[in-house]
Amino acid sequence: MASATRSLLRAARPAGVRTQIRLASTSSKTLSLKERLAELIPAEIENVKATRAAHGKKAFGPVIVDQLYGGMRGLPALIWDGSVLDAEEGIRFRGKTIPECQALLPKAPGGSEPLPEGLFWLLVTGEIPTQEQVTALSKEWAARAALPEFVEEILDRCPPTLHPMSQFSLAVTALNHNSAFAKAYQEGVNKKEYWGPVFEDCMDLIAKLPNIAGRIYRNVFAQQAQGKLPAIDANKDYSANLSTLLGFGENPAFVELMRLYITIHSDHEGGNVSAHTGKLVGSALSDPFLSYAAALNGLAGPLHGLANQEVLIWLKKMQSKLGEEPTDEAVKEYIWSTLKSGQVVPGYGHAVLRKTDPRYTAQREFALKHLPDDKMFKLVGQIYHLVPDILLEAGKAKNPWPNVDAHSGVLLTHYGMDQMQFYTVLFGVSRAFGVAAQLIWDRALGAPLERPKSYSTAAIQKIFKDKS
Repeated sequence: MASATRSLLRAARPAGVRTQIRLASTSSKTLSLKERLAELIPAEIENVKATRAAHGKKAFGPVIVDQLYGGMRGLPALIWDGSVLDAEEGIRFRGKTIPECQALLPKAPGGSEPLPEGLFWLLVTGEIPTQEQVTALSKEWAARAALPEFVEEILDRCPPTLHPMSQFSLAVTALNHNSAFAKAYQEGVNKKEYWGPVFEDCMDLIAKLPNIAGRIYRNVFAQQAQGKLPAIDANKDYSANLSTLLGFGENPAFVELMRLYITIHSDHEGGNVSAHTGKLVGSALSDPFLSYAAALNGLAGPLHGLANQEVLIWLKKMQSKLGEEPTDEAVKEYIWSTLKSGQVVPGYGHAVLRKTDPRYTAQREFALKHLPDDKMFKLVGQIYHLVPDILLEAGKAKNPWPNVDAHSGVLLTHYGMDQMQFYTVLFGVSRAFGVAAQLIWDRALGAPLERPKSYSTAAIQKIFKDKS
């Protein structure tokens, strides 16, 4: 790795905070991801022990009753190592911003977007992998990609009217049949070794998702091709194989979009519904397939994975009413009519962020490079310049800036993937990276069963009775 890269890595480290960001091992023997992880686990166990010894009895601050009634919003309650969401900078993956990941993570030959394989290595180890390590990971996932025949049959027997996310969850649940962790647990594996079979399951899970997603897409939206998928190419990266399975592999720009899409959607702290669900179910020692199937069911909820579809529907309604190239005044009037009707402007505002979501910016930069003349993209850009001031004037949002969902559907539509029901499946393929990385570390560090305390409304009233 060049000295300039090392300097950038050092500069990215928050002052006074321990960081795990470092360069991957470049010893004479190139280590696999599992071998490198085995080297890192003992030191991290000691680091956790030291952190608990030094800070275990300290409080983050008071918990107020409104937080319990408000969906635990902002309540510090989880350890999540892969990413942290900063209100000003956006998501950081193991301390690195999205622009830093774009600059430092390995890329495919001729490509400019980071490979998701490198992002997964970063999430698991805290290190920037070498090109050789990423290539090896691509090949390993390709080798693990085949689905059991009975899982293929389950998907092929699903009626096309069954929602793609329901099919996705069914297939991932069924993969539990061959779980290495479930088998090892039944055989009495030592707790200190839990992480090994969990790692194997997580690698299998991620590797098989493109085949699941591709089969669902072709069965539901290209029924003449039901059950007929191209073979995984061991010489191609994960996103290239996913694109081919979806039927878009001949378009290099779409492949690049998948590399960017998976990377920026892979992780977003542990408190979102899908991530927290995966961690919670995993804490019961359910294997990664059962844990992630539960996470997918959470992701399928309208308040979690449906946002980019709602943005696209709103944009299409606007275009239908105003035409493909509306004036600023017409767009302003449409935005105000949306707000005055009691609706929100979809894709704007965020529970934590207080600036434009860097994931939105990354997608905007992609669009400026690959589809600058797309009429829907131009409308998205027009809205980007108008909505924040309107929301501030209306007093409708603490954060009037766009989030990731304001852009992703437009990009997918441009390349011909206009089946909005499928968008959450792509989100699900991506989010597996972050959940899987955390499941591995939870088992390596011996994370316990999650069991928070609950209170009834009557109990709350009793606690504070006669208290000022």
